[in-house]
Amino acid sequence: MNPGGQLDRHGFGIAVGHATDVAGATGLTVVRGVDGPLRASAHVLGRATGSRELALLDPSAHNDRIDAIMLTGGSAYGLDAAAGVMRWMEERGRGYAVSGGVVPIVPAAVLFDLAPLGRFDARPTAEMAYRACDDAKADRIEEGSVGAGTGCTVGKAAGSARSMKGGVGIAVSGAEGADGVMAAAIVAVNSVGHVRDMDGTIIAGPRGADGKPGDAELIIAAGAPRPERESGANTTLAVVALNVAMSKVELHQIARAASAALYRRIGPAGTSFDGDVVFAVSPMSGRTGSLIQAEVIAVAALEEAIVRAVQFAKGREGIPGLQEL
Repeated sequence: MNPGGQLDRHGFGIAVGHATDVAGATGLTVVRGVDGPLRASAHVLGRATGSRELALLDPSAHNDRIDAIMLTGGSAYGLDAAAGVMRWMEERGRGYAVSGGVVPIVPAAVLFDLAPLGRFDARPTAEMAYRACDDAKADRIEEGSVGAGTGCTVGKAAGSARSMKGGVGIAVSGAEGADGVMAAAIVAVNSVGHVRDMDGTIIAGPRGADGKPGDAELIIAAGAPRPERESGANTTLAVVALNVAMSKVELHQIARAASAALYRRIGPAGTSFDGDVVFAVSPMSGRTGSLIQAEVIAVAALEEAIVRAVQFAKGREGIPGLQEL
């Protein structure tokens, strides 16, 4: 396991950029090809998803390339920010070639961070997305309360006031070396449920009277305040990148397999009130690798990234984060 924002030496072909509105407690994260398109697919776990261009990622869709993926706060308002990614790509001639120019393909998914932190009217903008593309890099990528993780909270099962801070996490897993298959995971965690570490201990979740995080599933089962009141306010968004070329069908399978990480580390996940989506990307060409190996490695990377997302989160406005604790 190679945790943290160091992706450049593993051949993933991706760069990651954040744009953060600290005062508004919102932001976005862009995952783009370093110098060209990527192949991609996705798996939707939640049933309260806000998204754009997801249909193009279905294995049956004709399109076989994308230019970037945007993970954004701002709920459905945040989808407008994708225009900034498209402008950045168009200025560089990157996109699906058509008569007269190019059409960049930018799938996106949103999370709800309009409350309880920051301001309801603070939403990511196209200018922020353009800047995230410009600033994107493949090493020393910041984690925690940045980008799409800026306004994230976790453990909202007993109400937002008893939640803890979520954020962005990045991890790399797999076999290093010239022939090694590796996966990188970038995730923004904004869950109704708790988060468990790799030993199974709940490290972030709904806080009890003693201030310690509790089991969100037990609280919900006992009839706690219902998440229907903020339907869609609970979302984990992830991108899993492979360093070997995969077909679109294989990437769809990898995204589905990687969703196991959410169910292992977050409880509950993928509910009727979640917007959870897992994207999977790979280089368009080059050496290939074992599908089942890629699936297993993708799960491991995403599990570690979920844990890191809360470990590096900074508390604010009365909602604590593990970085201080």
